[in-house]
Amino acid sequence: MTTTVLVPDEYGAAELARLADVRAVRYDPAAPLADQLPGDELRQVDVLVPPLQGGDRADLLAALPNLRLVQLLTAGYEAWEGLVPEAVALSTGRGAHGGSTAEWVLATLLALQRDLPAFVRAQDRGEWDYHLTGTLIGARVLVIGAGDVAQQIVRRLEPFGTHTVMVGRTARDGVRAMAELPDLVPEQDVVVLAVPLTEQTRGLADAGFLARMRDGAVLVNVARGPVVDTDALLAELRTHRLRAALDVTDPEPLPADHPLWHAPGLLITPHVGGSVTGAFRRAYAIAAEQIEQFIKGRDPENLVRDR
Repeated sequence: MTTTVLVPDEYGAAELARLADVRAVRYDPAAPLADQLPGDELRQVDVLVPPLQGGDRADLLAALPNLRLVQLLTAGYEAWEGLVPEAVALSTGRGAHGGSTAEWVLATLLALQRDLPAFVRAQDRGEWDYHLTGTLIGARVLVIGAGDVAQQIVRRLEPFGTHTVMVGRTARDGVRAMAELPDLVPEQDVVVLAVPLTEQTRGLADAGFLARMRDGAVLVNVARGPVVDTDALLAELRTHRLRAALDVTDPEPLPADHPLWHAPGLLITPHVGGSVTGAFRRAYAIAAEQIEQFIKGRDPENLVRDR
């Protein structure tokens, strides 16, 4: 039996067509529904692959009456929650971008701890600005999240002599429980947010959470912008009590006149944690694995179960 997979680009169509019994059909994710495939073609679609970058297409979902799986190329799936019917499986691209995202966390932490932004500004002024900086050696780092991204972060931090603690929804071997956060947060030099955006994590880093962070600590958000209360973070940054690195913001993209751009002690990048050479190839390699498992009658390893 042939499985029809709707794919948003030529590269993905070619890669997925390599799978046995898969018919990969290209569609244009930017085109109106009326300009997509004919209705009889849409009725044959078993699997939908949304684009790596782009919003949801509720209209396209509604036009696929026999859809059985939505396979994402990203680890985040919040845009599709509530849109994908319960009868349709939802699987993520977890494992494709964890390494590069962890690399971003390490890069920004080193930049902040070694005060590289200040040295770059001094270089622009032609000024020899000698001063002591912080270090990751011996730093206590709390990673909130226990998935692929969080695990990759911990793996890269430990060789720098950090003391890392990972927190998940429930306690297990090597993972502390979210319920312990009030006691854990005040002990940390660095807090890294690497959780999916859910109703439970939205606004997790609110004014109370930030107030519990120790003076001089660094908040790193590589999750989603709404995990952090922007106004509360801005208030803390303006007192120079905390520092932060954000790859995601709320709102996003960040408007040019937003005060976060000029907040002291803040390093902002435009959601580029996974935007590296080879990301596309790795995303489709994961997607191919998940689709192959699904075709063989198994639950994809990256199946989203809490919907």
